[in-house]
Amino acid sequence: MKKQVNHPDRAKGFVTGAYSDAVILDGLVYVSGQASVDFKSSKFILGTIEEETHRTLQNIKAILNEAGSDLDHVVKCTVHLSDIKDFKRYNEVYGSYFTGIKPARTTVQSVLGEGIKVEIDCIAKIT
Repeated sequence: MKKQVNHPDRAKGFVTGAYSDAVILDGLVYVSGQASVDFKSSKFILGTIEEETHRTLQNIKAILNEAGSDLDHVVKCTVHLSDIKDFKRYNEVYGSYFTGIKPARTTVQSVLGEGIKVEIDCIAKIT
C-alpha cells in the first residue's frame, strides 16, 4: 500500500497540485521534484545556484527524514538545471550532501518555471 509524505513545514491546508511531496511504496521513498521553496510560505526563494541547491537539498533531506530515510540512503537523483553552465557550481554543493557511495544521477538542462535554477527528485531506501 502506498503512503503519502509531506514536507514537515508545509503550510497546513496548502494543496500542492496533482502530486505528493513524496510517496512510500515497498520500502522505497520517491521524492517529487523539489526546488528552493520556503514551505512555510509556499513561495520560491530565488538566489544563486549554490543557494538554491542548498535549499533544495535541505527540503529533500526534510522530506526523507519525514519518510524514515536520509540522504545516505538515496540511490538515484534526477537534476534539472535552468542553465547547464551552472553545473560545476551546483555540483560542488550537491557533492557536499552525499558522503560515501554517491547516488546514481542524471543532470540535464531544462526550462524551469518561476525563475528557479535547479529542481531535484530522488529515490531512497527507507531505513
